[in-house]
Amino acid sequence: MKLTSFGAADGVTGSKHLVEVGGSRILLDCGLFQGLKLHRERNWQPLPIDVRSIDAVVLSHAHLDHSGWLPVLVKHGYRGPIFTNTATRDLCAVLLADSAHLQEEDARRANRYGSASHSPALPLYTKADAARAVARITALPSGRGAEVGRVQIGLTPVGHLLGACAITLTAGRERIVFSGDLGRSDDLLLPAPQAIAKADVLLIEATYGNRLHPKEDVQARLGEIIRRAIARGGSVLLPSFAVGRAQALLLVLQRLRAAGDIPHSLPIYLDSPMAIAATELTLKHRKLLRIAPRELATLKDGVRFIETGAQSQRLTRSRYPGVIISASGMATGGRVLHHLKALAPDDKHHLVFPGFQVAGTRGARIIEGASEVKIFGEMVPIRAEVSHLEGFSGHADADELMAWMLRIERAPRHTFVVHGDPDATDTLRFRIGNELGWRASVPPHAQTVDA
Repeated sequence: MKLTSFGAADGVTGSKHLVEVGGSRILLDCGLFQGLKLHRERNWQPLPIDVRSIDAVVLSHAHLDHSGWLPVLVKHGYRGPIFTNTATRDLCAVLLADSAHLQEEDARRANRYGSASHSPALPLYTKADAARAVARITALPSGRGAEVGRVQIGLTPVGHLLGACAITLTAGRERIVFSGDLGRSDDLLLPAPQAIAKADVLLIEATYGNRLHPKEDVQARLGEIIRRAIARGGSVLLPSFAVGRAQALLLVLQRLRAAGDIPHSLPIYLDSPMAIAATELTLKHRKLLRIAPRELATLKDGVRFIETGAQSQRLTRSRYPGVIISASGMATGGRVLHHLKALAPDDKHHLVFPGFQVAGTRGARIIEGASEVKIFGEMVPIRAEVSHLEGFSGHADADELMAWMLRIERAPRHTFVVHGDPDATDTLRFRIGNELGWRASVPPHAQTVDA
């Protein structure tokens, strides 16, 4: 077996792992690079292989750092199948279209203001490119796999996001397992990750490989933050991933309302067309959730959905206290930037980042204490109160990653640690070797290794 990691080898994003086994070449995930400019520039570089030589793509889940490069792959000539499950296919249709829209808007804005380094500025891909990629996705029914040549493909639910699965490739007696992104044992929305019994080669994610989630009651803390902000006449802005995180926030806000911890009259706004669509998909795939149907039915109660750009602009001018959930989760683009620009300079407001922030993003800079950030070419001061609620993260922490691996019945021949910042991957690699006695390493970016 050979492995080449074209992404998520020396960082958290851009997940792309090419596995050559059983006479087939299978790409596990096809994600966008995000965060540091050094990594984002890789999005514009073609893969150093002929994409037509890839026999199949298998997606672990729909987050853009795992699926967002699919339109580029198809644009570059890939014509094979893309396998995943129904929920991930449905979410990809929403996420990829939105990603393309944002890139087209960014290109138009750059051309209008002459702010691009290239003229004319072009989007990485268009909505038409995204539609062509989605059309190639084959949804595998629950409990069913697929075959590519002599390789069998299996999917195992692992929490984290609606539809998220670990991927198992079986070729004869050889079994390769890719964890994808593992969820938490006590996730608000989804069941705990299911176990994998056997793996000869394991690819394990390490987003939180060097740290543990804080022992905090995120619902109580968010309630206290909201009460403090509205007492001084301010609003709370929650930059949120549109899929998964936004729905978890709605659930917590509804629980706070039901408990009387925040006023029923306090406006709650969901300002993200993608988050609105993802909320409907969450309800559609309710059987995948751990929430009781009666509580799930209240998810949208009293929530004001902001559909149009004009409505969003009016909301940024509102002087009444409220709670605004808007994408993107790391403040890298989207409508949240208009709210951030409007609210950040005023100390009566509160900016709350619920979950992981990739290094180099606006969100990461703000929680690290930046006094100002650039938004639409203008430096905007950060005077609002800032909080980071890591307890909302959908990623397993270091101990949860170790616990999941302990459930594998015998030691893999080789464990590759991926999808983490360098310190996170190296820390988890050391723990795997020291505590489990397994052979573990971090694969080099874009270099082929034998396993």
